[in-house]
Amino acid sequence: MHIASGKVREIYELDARRLRLVASDRISTFDVVLGTPIPDKGRVLTGLSAFWFARTRHITPNHLLSLERDGRSIVCRRLRMLPVEIVVRGYLAGSGWKDYVTTGSVCGHRLPAGLRESEQLPEPIVTPATKATSGHDLNITEAEAADLSGADAYEAARAAALALYAFARAHAEPRGIVVADTKFEFGIDEDGVVTLGDEALTPDSSRFWPADGYAPGGPQPSFDKQFVRDWCERSGWDKSAPGPELPADVVAGTRARYVEAFERLTDVRFEDYADDPESVL
Repeated sequence: MHIASGKVREIYELDARRLRLVASDRISTFDVVLGTPIPDKGRVLTGLSAFWFARTRHITPNHLLSLERDGRSIVCRRLRMLPVEIVVRGYLAGSGWKDYVTTGSVCGHRLPAGLRESEQLPEPIVTPATKATSGHDLNITEAEAADLSGADAYEAARAAALALYAFARAHAEPRGIVVADTKFEFGIDEDGVVTLGDEALTPDSSRFWPADGYAPGGPQPSFDKQFVRDWCERSGWDKSAPGPELPADVVAGTRARYVEAFERLTDVRFEDYADDPESVL
């Protein structure tokens, strides 16, 4: 039974304990779903998430039960989701950079003076955000996130997020990708255990930069949907719904970036994944 639609995913209830998540090819930017899909995007998100889920169970439990034959669907355990997203930032970019320029801090973290845009931080920081059902997610402090989630649950999720980020960054570096930042969502399972849910370390939830072109001091080229954000910024769109239609070259360029990130990180050809999704497990 279909029970919900997200910006990217359709959610189906299988029974009281299991859900099916189906990743579409929709793309959102500035919290608005755009009118043009990106071919194979849903398969990239699902395949990469499954790849990470399979390799990080020693760090934290996750919700994955099985990867479906279509390559864009998973069956997962049902969780009681925490009301915050946990963002780990290893580099100063996006809204973090904007906050730093204005205040010298990011979500309550006071940072050294004189940092440049895209510069690596002295150590990764956690910057939680609310999960908006409509409109924009809002950055909040860690104290506020702990109040919303419960102190013990938040601390467990925070520790897991930092460990996941460190694992992913070490995996990505020799493959030529800088994981600048990423967001995670956690929930509580039926035994009360904090568990990783939703997606993990995908081009939708992360900033992936090519390591060979990395140069702090400005925005970086990327393997994520920043390519679409940049086009939207230049288009004159006012960032309110409905979103604009994307031109063919932006669609093709975005798909190519998603697929390249998938192949670099998994060491699996995307065509091979499409034929056999379990190749990433």
